[in-house]
Amino acid sequence: MSVGAPRALASSGQKPITEILHPLSAAEEPLSATVGGDKQEVGLTNGTPVETSSPASTSSLFNRLQLDDDLEADVRDPYADSSETRDLFVTVDDPKKHVSTMETYITYRVSTKTSRVEFDLPEYCVRRRYQDFDWLRIKLEDSQPTHLIPPLPEKFVMKGVVDRFSEEFVETRMKALDKFLKRVADHPVLSFNPHLNAFLTAKDLNKRQGLALLSKVGESVKHVAGGYKLRARPAEFCAMGEYLDTFNQKLGTIDRIAQRILKEQSEYLTELREYGSVYSSWVGSEDELLRPLEGVAGCVTTSCGALEDLGENMSQDFLPVLREYVLYIESMKNVLRKRDQSQAEYEGRLEAAILRKQEDRTPMPVEVEKCQDKMECFNADLKADWERWQSNKRQDFKQLLTGMADRNINSYEKSQAAWESLITLLQDKQTEDKTSETN
Repeated sequence: MSVGAPRALASSGQKPITEILHPLSAAEEPLSATVGGDKQEVGLTNGTPVETSSPASTSSLFNRLQLDDDLEADVRDPYADSSETRDLFVTVDDPKKHVSTMETYITYRVSTKTSRVEFDLPEYCVRRRYQDFDWLRIKLEDSQPTHLIPPLPEKFVMKGVVDRFSEEFVETRMKALDKFLKRVADHPVLSFNPHLNAFLTAKDLNKRQGLALLSKVGESVKHVAGGYKLRARPAEFCAMGEYLDTFNQKLGTIDRIAQRILKEQSEYLTELREYGSVYSSWVGSEDELLRPLEGVAGCVTTSCGALEDLGENMSQDFLPVLREYVLYIESMKNVLRKRDQSQAEYEGRLEAAILRKQEDRTPMPVEVEKCQDKMECFNADLKADWERWQSNKRQDFKQLLTGMADRNINSYEKSQAAWESLITLLQDKQTEDKTSETN
């Protein structure tokens, strides 16, 4: 637990929060891009064209986009460990379905490799189900109230809409659980939490008993003096809240539009398949047009496959990242509320102590200093986790948007190549017809 670490964090030379916050405004939309202009949002857009001339093809355009990793070197996560210094590696994979008389559920293999002395063995392999991950997150939130706990994918799904035992759903959830556990294992404080140790090593996880680790900070935050209104949230934390509200609005808009695109693509795909089948059935009645008709049918089939792959990538790779960050925003807002409660407790106790001191000149109670330490701990931990979150967000969206561009280019190139081959076929057929007429 990091309650005693605020002063160390505060004096560790971290950049001021204003340097890494990138607050949003009406003049700077976070997910917008101006073609041919210089407008770009630091946290999300990261490609710059090396040359201004038009490339020969769409793939060469993509290859000319460079990722500006060097430009972000000054704002990278100070706690980010390289592969040489990391000492805890976790993986979630191998989902298995279990059927019993009482319930049906999925378990996942959780593999751990470590050189830490807190672990008795260098490697572990256990099986966990979703509710075990949920137990871990609750324990982390209770025992580390000053830190941002990574979100889990939603537990409940709409029956009749999503089959929670389908291969696609299980694969998507497994990836989300793997990302959650990796984020916890990479955190400089959360990775040393004893509940994580138990989750990674215990063959049978006794969730009801748990561990006797109780956060005094969490308890005091839950019992804030009722009725006290916070004077004013510091400007840097106000900026955090405003950023989260705007970021959440943008993600929600993109998600809604993406859902509509998927729906329209599905309807278009149905029509396109029916369109291609017409040419396939036409072949039997037109001997002279056999090759051209087969070529058109083949092109339509190729276009259908490319469009289907594009939709699957959007639903399995793009949308889950958006939803993860929507949940991340809720987690961050929750930590901000706890920080405000800690400040309110400190201010309330301080005002009460000042009144008593004015009346009987008693010294400042120790409880006030403890409350101040708790508030400083919240501030320092929240700033550090905010910087980590911003760094992760930049990397995640850089990878997400780059992958989306790559997949769109590949999809259209497949369709283009198919239709170009048809033109060649038709030209060859025309040449053959002229030759036969001449003879």
